[in-house]
Amino acid sequence: MFHIALDGPAGSGKSTLAKLISEKLKIFYVDSGALYRIIGFYMKKHEIDIHSKNDVEQNLKNITMELKNDSYYLNGEIIKEQIRNSESGYYASVVAKYDKVRNKVNEIIRNISSLKDIVIDGRDIGTVVLPDAEVKFFVTASVEERAKRRHKELLSKGEDILFEKVKKEILKRDANDSNRDIAPLKPAIDSIIIDTDNKNIYEVLEEILIIIQEKKNGF
Repeated sequence: MFHIALDGPAGSGKSTLAKLISEKLKIFYVDSGALYRIIGFYMKKHEIDIHSKNDVEQNLKNITMELKNDSYYLNGEIIKEQIRNSESGYYASVVAKYDKVRNKVNEIIRNISSLKDIVIDGRDIGTVVLPDAEVKFFVTASVEERAKRRHKELLSKGEDILFEKVKKEILKRDANDSNRDIAPLKPAIDSIIIDTDNKNIYEVLEEILIIIQEKKNGF
């Protein structure tokens, strides 16, 4: 099996890159953030206090998540745009602080990775989830650049939101992700740092694909 891990903060471009890598290399893509967003979405939908670790963890038993035909399912219902608004990223960063939530998501990811070659993006893939991944990247960009990208994305989806609010939410998410006690956001020791400031997505993709090929040649 060959596993590619892309970690990084919100808006760094890692999800777009992971999808493009999947298409180019014809390997399976796993969006770990979607799994956390699904859990956050479920909790808010059922009016469960996401800031109560006990309440969230007690309700995990009511959640079944599946990945079928490149689509995510929550308790048998397909999940798409419900988890792609600006709030869902914040919900995800809150529930991701809880160890039982992370254990549930990590188990799903490891089960998939044991069966096939994958590219996966997240915040602790290279450090915790798949520490033995054959190649690890940490994709980053300035807060200003990440906010611009996320704002443009949300506007394109019809969400009317101010740039300053998007930037504030990214800063809040960075704080949540970097300061949590369990698996905080940070590069793995052997991660290759990819700074995407002032580069278009295809320039970054080419840079990453060259590194992946070099790694493959070394195995």
